[in-house]
Amino acid sequence: MRQRVAITGANGYLASLVQRYNTDKFEFVRVSRSNIDYTNPADVARYFETLDFDLLFHTAANATTADCENDPEGTHLVNCDSAIEIAKVCEDRGKRMLFISTEQLFNGKTTPGPFDEEAEPLCVTNYGIQKAEVDAWLASNSHDHVTLRLSWMFGMAMPGVKPSPGVIGNVLKALRTSTPTKFTLNEKRCMTYAQQLADNFAKICELESGTYHFAAANGSSATDGLSTYECAKIVARKLGASQEDIDRLILPNPDRYTDRFRDFRLSADKLADNGIALGTFEDNVDRCLADFGWL
Repeated sequence: MRQRVAITGANGYLASLVQRYNTDKFEFVRVSRSNIDYTNPADVARYFETLDFDLLFHTAANATTADCENDPEGTHLVNCDSAIEIAKVCEDRGKRMLFISTEQLFNGKTTPGPFDEEAEPLCVTNYGIQKAEVDAWLASNSHDHVTLRLSWMFGMAMPGVKPSPGVIGNVLKALRTSTPTKFTLNEKRCMTYAQQLADNFAKICELESGTYHFAAANGSSATDGLSTYECAKIVARKLGASQEDIDRLILPNPDRYTDRFRDFRLSADKLADNGIALGTFEDNVDRCLADFGWL
C-alpha cells in the first residue's frame, strides 16, 4: 500500500516535479492556497489536524525576497508561524515532516563556505531568518523530521511544470533574445538540477531524522569554486554559444555585493554518506541539457 503524502505548495515547481515522477510510489494529497490561508496559522493547524496523511512534505512558502523585506509580519505568518503549526500537528500525530529550508540561512556569513550541517546559521534577510526559525524549531522539538536545506535549484519547463528562475533559463534567455545580461561576480553558491529532488524523493523519505544539505558541489574549499558569472559562462559554452556571443551577452556584474562577497555554498557530504550523491554543478548542467535535448 502506497504512503499518503500530503504535499503543500502542490502547484509549485519542486512539488510538481516530485509528484510527476513519484506517482507510482506514493499517493499524493495535494494542498494549495485554494485549500488554506497560510496567513492564518490557527486555521492551518485545524486543517492538518483532520487531514488524512502518513507523511507531510512542506514546500509552501513566500520566497520572494522583496515581499519578505517589505512585509516581514505577513511573510512571517506564512514562512514561519504556519510552518511551525504544521510541524506541531505532525509531532502530535506521530507523522514525519519533510521541510524545505534554504541556503539563505548562511547569507550573512563572512567566512567562506562550503558549510556543513553543523555550521551555525547567520542570516541577514527576513526570508532566511524566517526559515531559520522553523529549522531550529524542528531540530529542538521534532522527533521525526527531515529538513532539506536546498541550494539554488534550476531546470527547464515541461507540461504542467513551470520552473523557477535559474541559471540555465537566464542564460538561455540572454542567448535567444540576444540581450546582454549581467550575472553576479561577487558570489559563490551551489546550483542543483531540480530533477535530482524528484529522483531521490523516496530515499529522502527514508533518511534518519535530522537536517541535510541538498546541493551539487561548487568547489570544496575557500580557494576554489565558481562565481555565478563563471557558472553562467559555463552554461553558455555548453549550449554552443560562441566565445564572441559569450563576451557580448554574458556579462559580469561587479557592482552587486561589493560591500560583502557572498559565499553560502553548502556541503552535501552528509547526504552522500546516506546514498544520495548529487555530483558537481557541471554534472548537473550536463544532465539537465541532455534531458531536454540540448546535448
